[in-house]
Amino acid sequence: MSVPFLGARHVYAALDPGSALEAVRTAFVAHARGEWFMPSKVYVPAPDGDFRAMPASGAGHAVLKWVTSFPGNPERGLPTVSGVVLLSDATTGELRALLDAGALTALRTGGAAVLAAETLGSGDGGGAAVVGCGVNGRAVAQTFLARGRSVLLWDARVEQAEQVAQELGKDAAVARSREEALSANVVVTVTPGAEIVFPSGSLRAGQHVSLMGADGPGKAEIAVEELLRATVVCDEWEQASHNGDIARAAADGRLTRTDVAELGRVLLGEEEGRTGADDVTVFDSTGLAVQDLAVAVAIYERWRADPGAEAFVGIAELEQG
Repeated sequence: MSVPFLGARHVYAALDPGSALEAVRTAFVAHARGEWFMPSKVYVPAPDGDFRAMPASGAGHAVLKWVTSFPGNPERGLPTVSGVVLLSDATTGELRALLDAGALTALRTGGAAVLAAETLGSGDGGGAAVVGCGVNGRAVAQTFLARGRSVLLWDARVEQAEQVAQELGKDAAVARSREEALSANVVVTVTPGAEIVFPSGSLRAGQHVSLMGADGPGKAEIAVEELLRATVVCDEWEQASHNGDIARAAADGRLTRTDVAELGRVLLGEEEGRTGADDVTVFDSTGLAVQDLAVAVAIYERWRADPGAEAFVGIAELEQG
């Protein structure tokens, strides 16, 4: 039996940002209901980054993502995130597809960041700011645009923000400064997590921020003092309390499970997110394997329904068995 390998261009062509967001929504809800299974993410440290093994099962499938995070790679002309996603049949164990992990991660990161902003933001429907314009930041901006919101971009590499803005079109603009971007009503940070983006006292009433960069040990994008005065929602407490922005406050007991909601449970109405227009809301994302599973299944089903579609031209097929 042959197994398709869907490279980055096939992944992006198969699933638009809006559909990726809905797949991510499905993952959060199914996981919150206990319908999908997800063991803990495994980190393998390396001198300049780390490797991650991320398994999950649900919807008749199982997935394993073997992916890297090497923040210094862009300086080498290499992507920060790379790897492969293996999608298997959960009934027979047969391998069904291999997918490019970098592209899939970008799609689900964009979906999660914007889903959290729509769920926890003030609902003003205005523009949003994206701080960090790498592959994942670009995907976040694309997802906002797909949802009808303009985006303001900022990156420490000014030319990178300008390039992404040009690629995305008239509803994307470059911020005049980082401060302008960080003052937006909705902000998504997609940085390497090597420095605090939101220091103590920086968030204002009504603001929402989706923190997407602090997805591993030792990373942080926000000061603990800011978390303690915000309504905090994470993707999953068990993972985020060890590897996310909330980990520092959780380690010394300043944030406990009862202080932090999970996004899936907010979507189900089981836990509270924003309760008023002046609330400051923070989403702490560490990246869940169930999100990868949902997006991988959606892409695979598109391929299976029409393998001859233009989106799948040039797909390599590997022989199995």
